[in-house]
Amino acid sequence: MIGTSLVSESADGRVVARIVETEGYVPGDAASHAFRGETARNGSLFRRRGTAYVYFIYGCYFCVNVSSEREGVGAGVLVRAAEPVEGMELMHARRPHSTARDLCRGPGRLATALAVTRLHDGLDLCAPGPLWLAAAAKPAPAVSESVRIGLTKEADRVLRFFETGSPFVSGPRALNVRPPRP
Repeated sequence: MIGTSLVSESADGRVVARIVETEGYVPGDAASHAFRGETARNGSLFRRRGTAYVYFIYGCYFCVNVSSEREGVGAGVLVRAAEPVEGMELMHARRPHSTARDLCRGPGRLATALAVTRLHDGLDLCAPGPLWLAAAAKPAPAVSESVRIGLTKEADRVLRFFETGSPFVSGPRALNVRPPRP
């Protein structure tokens, strides 16, 4: 998904952000929202690949994930950070006082800049609609990997992927200097 664009279209306008950082949550992963099985809250993680799973965290932010397995298997990819590409004025209106670098740097900031809410949960991100994934505009960049961020369960798993050298990547600097994957 690194290099793919996330497009949000609303009555306010269109914004586009190029994905530069993700985290994977695989079947059987104790850190995954799907670990204990399907519920009304996490049901979108169990839909076919490409379905949006949107949830509210810390009482103030939404996060967007993309389901990644076949129907009935709970797994997904958290979109952690993106580079603003189009509609920066609208992103700034949604995230006043943010620098261009910080508009979509982190999953809560990204969802706010793209106006992603629980209403987007369950959308097919591979089809036209208010939120969708667009093909990469340029060849895939070098991708580095690290452990995931902010977890207590299975925190040592190397399931975080990010564009090497991107200033839009979130997280601690020590995790962002790993060499690219071979």
